[in-house]
Amino acid sequence: MAEALEVERVESHLNPPASYDLADHPVPTGREETWRFTPLKRLRGILDGEPSDACLSWETSLPEGVTLPVITAEEAREHGELPPNDRPAALSAELAGGCQVIDIPADFSSDEPILVKLHGDDADALVWGQVLVRVGHHARATLVVEHNGSARYSALTSVVVGDGADLTMVSIQDWDDDAVHLGRDAIRVGRDATVKHAALSFGGDLVRMHANVEYAGPGGSAELLGLYFADTGQHIEHRLFADHTAPRTRSHVSYKGALQGRGAHTVWVGNVLIRKVAEGIDTFEENRNLVLTDGCQADSIPNLEIETGEIEGAGHASATGRFDDEQLFYLRSRGIDEKEARRLVVHGFFHDLIRKVGVPAIEEKLVTIVEAELSKNVSGKAL
Repeated sequence: MAEALEVERVESHLNPPASYDLADHPVPTGREETWRFTPLKRLRGILDGEPSDACLSWETSLPEGVTLPVITAEEAREHGELPPNDRPAALSAELAGGCQVIDIPADFSSDEPILVKLHGDDADALVWGQVLVRVGHHARATLVVEHNGSARYSALTSVVVGDGADLTMVSIQDWDDDAVHLGRDAIRVGRDATVKHAALSFGGDLVRMHANVEYAGPGGSAELLGLYFADTGQHIEHRLFADHTAPRTRSHVSYKGALQGRGAHTVWVGNVLIRKVAEGIDTFEENRNLVLTDGCQADSIPNLEIETGEIEGAGHASATGRFDDEQLFYLRSRGIDEKEARRLVVHGFFHDLIRKVGVPAIEEKLVTIVEAELSKNVSGKAL
């Protein structure tokens, strides 16, 4: 395990070095590679770092054995928090005023999901969040974190998964139309541990999410899933970083998104770094986007940085397109009207990814959300 943590650091233009020092994270201008897609004016002051006492309300449902202690920011570092590597996360660590822990003990096992609902009541309220998820050795758990309501929210979330553990984590961004959310889920996968992380983004004026994964020892496996649906004027941005810091590790990234309405904008930036020490790893990342109406923009950028040739496999794929005309023709030739045919095509586009989430209640919720999003499209003309 020590070998994986002491590997040579590699500079990446897409993933700056981690640091708690705000001087290492200057206010972006929008010309930086990591910020060039984000409309900074719509962040409404988050990057200024104004202190705030506002908070989100927490509603939880916890299986027996799971606890929610609060610790100081200093204690969070001692308990394995992953340091921030951008300004919003660094500000969250400095200004949150304490770290909320979700503590899953060693050898815990339950089919009952851990449910956490975070709600905001004020679109002008600036809220700083700091969360540490600790998963003990050989634990097996499912964690669902849902964000809704209104706020300007910036959060640093660290997920430390012990050796041999198995965690499914679902993060849902279902905000009101005026909310802003900047979030970073940083995950450390223990030796022979398995993590499935699903980021599901629908609501909000602007949502920008990071999901970063690194490995504390050989044998770790991470599956990073994402589903998003952007409407008129929405900006939804997802950034992924799989940092293979140990040999014989695995990562698989699969994100799918749909866009409709003028000014809808989605961004997906994936990056995999395979270090010299990471021999025998296997990785693949893919992003698919379905454009439903005129006036949308989907940016999709996969990246691979490879420091060793001794790997099992590495690849990436990206595609953005409109409806499949052949699918539409097939459905319409069987008496299905055009509107219903388009609805079925969209559900088919998302179907396989929804089934990978692995939480039945969330899968049902996603089908309902996709249906609700499609019902908003009453006048857009498909490309």
